[in-house]
Amino acid sequence: MNIRHDGKTYRESHGNEAYTHPAAGWGAAKSVTRVLLRERAMVDGPRAIFLMNHENGGFDCPGCAWPDDTKGLKLDICENGIKHVTWEMTPKRVTREFFAAHTVTELDEWSEFALEDQGRLTEPMVYDPDSDTYVPISWQGAFDLIGRTLRDLDSPDEAAFYTSGRLGNEATFLYQLMAREFGTNNLPDCSNMCHEASGRALQAALGTGKGTADLKDWETAEALFIMGVNAASNAPRMLTALAEAYRRGAQIVHVNPLVEAAATRTIVPHEMTDMALFKSTRTSTLNLQVRIGGDMALLRGIAKAVLEEARHDPKAIDREFIDRYTDGFEEYRAVCEATTWEELERQSGLPRADILKAADVYSRSDRTLISWCLGVSQHEHGVDTVREIVNVLLLRGNLGREGAGPSPVRGHSNVQGNRTCGIDHRPTAQFLDRLADVCGIDPPREHGLDTVGTVRAMHEDRVKVFIGMGGNFVMAAPDTAYTREGMARCELTVHVSTKLNRSHLAHGRQALILPCLGRTEKDFQRRGIQATSVEDSMSMVHLSVGMKKPASPHLLSEPAIIAGMARAALPDSATPWESWIEDYDRIRDTMAQVLDGFEDFNRRVRLPLGFRIRQPARELVFLTPSGRAEFSAAPLPDTVPQDGTLVLQTMRSHDQWNTTIYSDNDRYRGITGLRTMVLMNADDMRARGIADRTLVDITSTSKDGTRRQLTGYQAIAYDLPAGCAAGYMPEMNVLIGAADYSTQSDQPLMKSVRAHIVPSPPPDAPQNVTAEPAGATP
Repeated sequence: MNIRHDGKTYRESHGNEAYTHPAAGWGAAKSVTRVLLRERAMVDGPRAIFLMNHENGGFDCPGCAWPDDTKGLKLDICENGIKHVTWEMTPKRVTREFFAAHTVTELDEWSEFALEDQGRLTEPMVYDPDSDTYVPISWQGAFDLIGRTLRDLDSPDEAAFYTSGRLGNEATFLYQLMAREFGTNNLPDCSNMCHEASGRALQAALGTGKGTADLKDWETAEALFIMGVNAASNAPRMLTALAEAYRRGAQIVHVNPLVEAAATRTIVPHEMTDMALFKSTRTSTLNLQVRIGGDMALLRGIAKAVLEEARHDPKAIDREFIDRYTDGFEEYRAVCEATTWEELERQSGLPRADILKAADVYSRSDRTLISWCLGVSQHEHGVDTVREIVNVLLLRGNLGREGAGPSPVRGHSNVQGNRTCGIDHRPTAQFLDRLADVCGIDPPREHGLDTVGTVRAMHEDRVKVFIGMGGNFVMAAPDTAYTREGMARCELTVHVSTKLNRSHLAHGRQALILPCLGRTEKDFQRRGIQATSVEDSMSMVHLSVGMKKPASPHLLSEPAIIAGMARAALPDSATPWESWIEDYDRIRDTMAQVLDGFEDFNRRVRLPLGFRIRQPARELVFLTPSGRAEFSAAPLPDTVPQDGTLVLQTMRSHDQWNTTIYSDNDRYRGITGLRTMVLMNADDMRARGIADRTLVDITSTSKDGTRRQLTGYQAIAYDLPAGCAAGYMPEMNVLIGAADYSTQSDQPLMKSVRAHIVPSPPPDAPQNVTAEPAGATP
């Protein structure tokens, strides 16, 4: 494959070989050593390893949101966390001289890896259209440009304020306050693309947008169902919990179209004896390869089997719990009885015998926990599937007891904290009332724009200013070309980042790149070094303190950048922005008055491991209209592709974090030096005349009828259910049209691309070029 790096092109070999080793273990140790050497971090890297995820003076891993160990583990780390930290701590720098030497047009030809590999951004930069380069600008000059442009808008709703999951709680609170004091609820975030379905489903079913389980529940569950999760890459510290569960005799059921490495066996690196003896531990007792999108049918099959068993053994369900705490049970039972086993087999892609195996595991367990990730949520029926998870749990009273409950796996370090602290385009009236009372502002009440709505509004000239706190919006959003075109129509784009990425090159008519501190760096303010807080995926809130001197003296913290923008955009604001930045305790004191569960914030967050936000549903208090947990009786969706179409899911490689590409390798899937590939079922390949490792063209058709195509991708035979295929994001995001989003959650359908895959024509074959409607990706 051809890779562009530093303006040069070279060829890298590629191939694939089945991965047969345990997850983590010596493979992870070897990978970490290579990373430390590559990033020249042999001193700071090991030091960071011993400070990451520690309660006393440590910093929170900027990677996944898995909770910190509760038993005093000294090395609560993983391979991907170390990659993420060393990637941030690189000694490489992107200076004004770099920008002067490379036009934006030239940089746009570089790979994603090459852009970020240039190193840390060092000072504010503004786009100069005459030279097609970014040139230096002072911080005050940047703030003045932002403030002037925002004040000149005809409506506050012509601005959108995006955030990725990297933003700490204090910065999150300031960001949403700035947007709402400015006058808009246009607060799109990465949750709109990942777990929006989970939040909406849990809110409807239980009256909370979060899971109820915590790490102690993982440690005591008798059965764990892991659905649509690639834990070895996306939440590697989960491997410790899975290994411990297996050793104590728990049943572990993995549900995924691909049997990922985490669903086989592992050697946990901090278990030194096992490492020395190469002793692995199994991480599953049952693997079920559902068809893509077939999870809901499997869950309904489990429920149907349990309800059929209850006809002969009333104890198969917890009738006392159902009668006392739930609503809608009889309607749900009727739906399960009306669904035939033939339909459940067809939609799940599993034989009845396998569904009954899962049901037997569930029936025999008194404490069951169900966990899931994007393989469940990124579908048209994502909300219904998460509600089906709750349905199954409710049948046997697996809520409000130790070792049980729903447990979504959030993929980014503080994405849950972002939502908790106010990043929500659909805020509740209660939250807005509290914000108005405490902060003395008049926040808007109309719902704002999410990610999909923001991209559409940019195209329609309804959003003219885009401000992004972290992330790589252009590459993370669907329909890459359409998103780029929308960004280019903006009057001003502002990206607050640590490294250069594609979104900086898809700029508006005016554009700023504002460099910020990383999670690993010390945050010096007037009243000393500051700590920020984050919330993990199980509602624990704890402090994070950087360990390293900032990469440049010109970097500002994210709270300081937000305060600077706010003061420039809101010159008459009574909000004490400057005072808050001097001492983040002052921000937390205000948050304690606004946010439920944050009372006495400054004291509690300094407790060992911080504190857990109260979860009423865990205490069997349901903030739903009925005051009870709500069963859902949604119809089963049709997931079976028709007319030779395959269902394609996008995914991350192991050497990748969101849109950051560390290399073109994917160790756990046995792929090296290759990203332009598609995994296919061997029978599907034969039916289409596709030989293993030959080139194919992939064409998708969107809901609006437009077609998109990727050409010259390598097809690799892989253990996938018939009718299914898989490939990497962000490259395959071009196949997902602007109209391809769920009507239940408004999430882009990243795991549900309807595609035709055919052999690529010979290089000398005549090309048949057809015109496409506007918005189609060529």
